[in-house]
Parts: sequence; C-alpha cells; structure tokens
Amino acid sequence: MSVVTSPSEVGFSAIAGAAEVAFVHRDGATRLAHLHQRDPLRVLFPRPDDPSTPVAVLATTSGGLVGGDRLAIKAMVGDAGSALFTTQSAEKIYRSTGRDCRVDVDLRVGPKAWMEWLPHETIVFNEARLRRSTVADVAAGGRLMAIEAIVFGRIARGERVTQGLVRDEWKIRRGGRLVWADALHLNDDLAGIGANPAGLDGAVGLASFVYVADDAAEHLDLARALMPANDENGLKVGTTVVNGVLIARWLARDALAMRISIGVFWEAFRRRGSGRAGSLPRVWSN
Repeated sequence: MSVVTSPSEVGFSAIAGAAEVAFVHRDGATRLAHLHQRDPLRVLFPRPDDPSTPVAVLATTSGGLVGGDRLAIKAMVGDAGSALFTTQSAEKIYRSTGRDCRVDVDLRVGPKAWMEWLPHETIVFNEARLRRSTVADVAAGGRLMAIEAIVFGRIARGERVTQGLVRDEWKIRRGGRLVWADALHLNDDLAGIGANPAGLDGAVGLASFVYVADDAAEHLDLARALMPANDENGLKVGTTVVNGVLIARWLARDALAMRISIGVFWEAFRRRGSGRAGSLPRVWSN
C-alpha cells in the first residue's frame, strides 16, 4: 500500500491562478472598481470591522501549490482609497519533483491612498521549490503596510525541511523609482543553512515587514518600541530605514510565537502610526 503525502505525487497538472482587485474612492467611500479571478484563486469580501477600509480575502481553492504551479496577484488602491488585503489561510507549498512554484504579487498604491497587505504565512514543505516576487509601486502621498512570512515545515507534525528552494524577492518603487530591493535565496541544503549560526541559526520561521510612506523614517522609533525583545527561545527581530522605507524583520525558532508577534506589532503600528481604528481581520483569528 502506498501513502500519498502531497498532490505532486499523483500527477496533478500545473495550475495558473490569477486575481486582480482594484478599489477606488468615489462618493465619499472606497468602493470595488475591478475584479478578475481565475481558478484556483478566489476573492471574498467580508464585512470589515472598520467601514472605511474594505477587506479583500484571497483564497486558493486547490489547497496549496505543487511544482509548476503559478499564482499572479494584482492589488490596487486608487487615489485617496483605503483597503486591506489578506488571505483565507496559510499558503502551502508541497514537495516538488523538480519544477518551481511561482507566486507574483503586484501592489499599486495611488496618491493619498492606504493599502495593507497582510497575508497569512506561507508553509514550505520538505523538497518544495518556491519563487515569490513582491513588487510595490507607491505614489507620492500614498502609504503601504506589507508583510510576507515563511514557515519551514509542518512543525507540529515533526517535519523538518532539509532540501528545496526558497527565493523571496521584494522590489519597492516610489513614483516609479526603485528605492529598495531585496532577495532571500536558499537552495539545496536547507538543513545546513537553517542550522548555521551565520544562516537561519535554527529558525523555522522568518518574516519581512515594510512601511512605505512619505513619513516612514519618522516611525522608526515607534517600530523599535513595538518590537519584542530578542529572547532565549530564539525570536530575533530588527528594524531599520533604507531610502525612506521602514523595514522590520523576524527570525524565529517558534512559528506560533512569530505569528503572534506579527499580529501584535501590526495592530499597534496601525493604530499608533496611522491613527486607524480596528483590529486584525477576522480570518487571522482562525
């Protein structure tokens, strides 16, 4: 008897999902202006806690990605609009027999607009191959809070990631001009990289947060005050500003502790940094 551990082992054909969501500010409120979706991506619009900020929830109905699968996501908020984008649950990247999964995220923020990009973490299975690119273009006067997080393996089941590929790229532009670019590239011996003190130092989770705004540098002290202290359980954090982009990082040996820390930081930074009410979207409490 054979046991199937991931969809890639039963010959699933590659998928190419897409979602485009655009909001505009019209008649005194932010309204949906454009929606395009292609399986397995679907977009849901739950009632937000903050009526001034609509919420778009992206769901991958296939249950995860295998080698060769592609997702293309485009999120846009027009002049003076306000919207929060999140996901229904953690994205799963299953074992690959050789081909890469690709996730391309394109974020566009108009003048005086506000966008929050708050997906759940991405869980990378052993021998998975992931290439993700997040590109953001924020107009003058626009503001973007965005985060991407990765967890290596199904920790509760005792799975450890020893082989695979993870490439996670960021490019941020202000008014079309590149102001920050960053790429994490982990390949082949992920166990060795993960254990090396000069690598992940035993961490099973990592996350990058960016705040892009005209006043981003002025919020550095606030971000540092809101971050937890590095602790003996392996949670390491740091914040800096590069070319007017505020950047915060998490590196954690406990994926749940990292997730909780992200949520606490996000809520507090949103409230104190922007004066916006409300809490994390309800799907984050699942």
